[in-house]
Amino acid sequence: MTEPARESDVCVIVEGAYPYVTGGVASWLQELITSLPDITFSVLAIKADEHTQPWHVTPPPNVIEIVEVPLSFAPRRPAAVAPRIADRIGRLLHQFLETGAPDLLRSLNAELGALRPTPRVGDIMSSPEMFAILSGHYRKAFPSASFHHFFWATRILLGGLLAVLLAPLPRARIYHTLSTGFAGLLAARATYETGRPAFLTEHGIYLLERQIEIMMAEWMGDQTETGLVLAREHHDLRDLWSAAFESYAHGCYDACSPIIALYGANSEVQARLGAQRDRLRVIPNGIRPERFADVVSNRDEAKPLIALIGRVVPIKDIKTFIRAAALVHAAFPQARFAVLGPKDEDADYAADCDALVAELGMEDVIAFPGRVNVVDWMPQIDILVLTSLSEAQPLVILEAGACGIPSVAPDVGSCRELIEGTSPGARHGGIITALVDPEATSTALLRLLRDPALRAEMGQAMQDRVHADYDWSGIVAQYRRIYTGSAESVAGNEAGDTPGASAPDLPPVRPIEIAPVR
Repeated sequence: MTEPARESDVCVIVEGAYPYVTGGVASWLQELITSLPDITFSVLAIKADEHTQPWHVTPPPNVIEIVEVPLSFAPRRPAAVAPRIADRIGRLLHQFLETGAPDLLRSLNAELGALRPTPRVGDIMSSPEMFAILSGHYRKAFPSASFHHFFWATRILLGGLLAVLLAPLPRARIYHTLSTGFAGLLAARATYETGRPAFLTEHGIYLLERQIEIMMAEWMGDQTETGLVLAREHHDLRDLWSAAFESYAHGCYDACSPIIALYGANSEVQARLGAQRDRLRVIPNGIRPERFADVVSNRDEAKPLIALIGRVVPIKDIKTFIRAAALVHAAFPQARFAVLGPKDEDADYAADCDALVAELGMEDVIAFPGRVNVVDWMPQIDILVLTSLSEAQPLVILEAGACGIPSVAPDVGSCRELIEGTSPGARHGGIITALVDPEATSTALLRLLRDPALRAEMGQAMQDRVHADYDWSGIVAQYRRIYTGSAESVAGNEAGDTPGASAPDLPPVRPIEIAPVR
């Protein structure tokens, strides 16, 4: 990248996404940066290890620096670290992992920053003092688990924490993290170290996503055998991983302001997980309605089309859609159905869906055209359907709404907020159903099919809401205000105000008393 030493306006911190993948958070960030060409960005891109990882996103010209931060490193001969220093750093690491106390993180960051020469991750993690700390904790809390699994899990968690605290930190006026976890810890470090503000945008709730992965992870072997006992004397390795990510979330929430979610329900989740309510804010995702400005209805009133736009994978619960379609077809045989999305991501599930279609005799009624350009299909669609088991803020509802198409969707993520609005008496842009309920889905579809006037009214309500609340230009304007407002605050500090005054609630660093690990 050009001008690596130049201070950027914004440093964005992202884990496992930009610039390595397309779609999701990476595409959102690319769109945001491109929409703000007068603001300069640096990117801290966290990746799994130090191996070269190809970029699948080409940064625009206003990205002046990308710093890649690996969480793990190939084995190297460690340099010696003074036993007293290794012991204190090890205890700070361990107790922050256990408690998530912000003072521990701030003290840890300050002490690491004062070390000369700066140690490498392996220098600390391979020290005899760290091994003694981990061994003592294992004997106390995890004696029924495999020490091998415990040791490597702890090295991953603490090594990753050390990696983000020792990584190069670009100079910026404001730091913007797109998740908690390791990215959130880097944001906390940035504001503690520089006095510059940091804030958070969570597209999903990172902590909950990691906890679900932890509970489902088959690779976490050697779990504690508890039988039918509810109260456990000892923990298993899932407790270790879950507690670590809770601590990392607390460290991020404490340092960041504002704390942004895509919709109100997730703000409530953030509050339950420890975020201060006065820092919470909602900024939704948005679309460019002008992309659909030339869409002209080509709908067949005699054969209305009901479409699900999504991948053929279990999380989208295509089987519920197929069963609902069969119920609708029995009562309204002129209706047509389509699943618009790829079938190659989960071949077994796709085969199950095909078998269900055949079993219900729906081969001539439900089409699976695969990956499509949704703009080409929107003129034909009468009703959009989602049957997903989980969603955050599905853009397909907004895209359909921009074309005046109502939606039927389950009460997950922000679907209710998108369809019913957030103010009392708001016009509904479709119908919310129960989760995994083909009967409820078919009932909602039949109501709209049998009442074209209601269908048109809800489509218009959805279109009005998209233009009023979810136009991408308005979303970009909100982020511009945060970026430029923080920059002005920093400029004021540098002109003579109190340094660091724009950062949220940062008490001075003080020595931390570290209890021994037994």
